[in-house]
Order: sequence, then structure tokens, then C-alpha cells
Amino acid sequence: MKTFKLITLLSIFIGTAFNSLAADVTIEMLNKLGKESMVFSEKIVRIDPGDTVFWKSTDNGHNVEFIKGGVPEGVEKFKSKYNKDTEYKFTIPGIYAYWCTPHKSMGMIGFVIVGNDQSNIDSIKKIKFYAKSKKIAKELIDSL
Repeated sequence: MKTFKLITLLSIFIGTAFNSLAADVTIEMLNKLGKESMVFSEKIVRIDPGDTVFWKSTDNGHNVEFIKGGVPEGVEKFKSKYNKDTEYKFTIPGIYAYWCTPHKSMGMIGFVIVGNDQSNIDSIKKIKFYAKSKKIAKELIDSL
């Protein structure tokens, strides 16, 4: 019986250790995906604190910018250069809203949810999205 308990405890510990490993994600910045144009390959990504998101500049003319008021408290401004791959290591739980600066009105937006924490959802809902992004943002928020 003691052996069974020891094996059970070890399997729980090992499982927890493996589940806490970072699971990095890659999102492509694209001119076209299916019938959509000016899009990120993933609109919503769920990750754990400590994970990194890589944005790949698959097509030219894009960047990534955290939207003012669309990130958890304590997160600094983030804006990548155009036509360059970029990455960000997420350490603060919450929702991060971002867009491609030149294509934000065309609906090129996305959300990263860190630690399944939606405590800043009210500030996300207050963001002034433009044109096509307004409709897409509502759909994304509703799907959270």
C-alpha cells in the first residue's frame, strides 16, 4: 500500500512539473487566410504565465502593438517594428488585446489570454475599436 501511495504522489508531482513547462505559440501575420484578409493566423491564444508568443512576419506590412487600455495593469507598452518577427514573454495574467497598427480598422486584431485570467475584461470592452475591428472584437469578446 505504501508503494502505491508513493507511486501516486510521484506521478502527480511529475505531471504537475510537465504541465508547468512553457508552451510557446507562433502566430503568423498574414495578408490572407482563407476568405479573410489582413489577419493574424490565430485570433485568440490561451497560454500560461511564462509562455512566449512569437509573431512571424509571414507577409510584409504588419506589426504587433498592444492596445492602450487593453492589457493587465503593470504591463508596459509593446510595439514591434514592421516586417519583423517579434516575440513577447507573458508574465502577468490577464487578457492582452493587440492589433496590427496599419490594419487595425481592417480587423487585424487578436487576444492573448494568460493564465485563463479575465479580470481585465471590463477594460477590454471599453477599447474603441474601429470599422471592421469593432465587429470582430465583439465576436471575440463574446467567445471568451
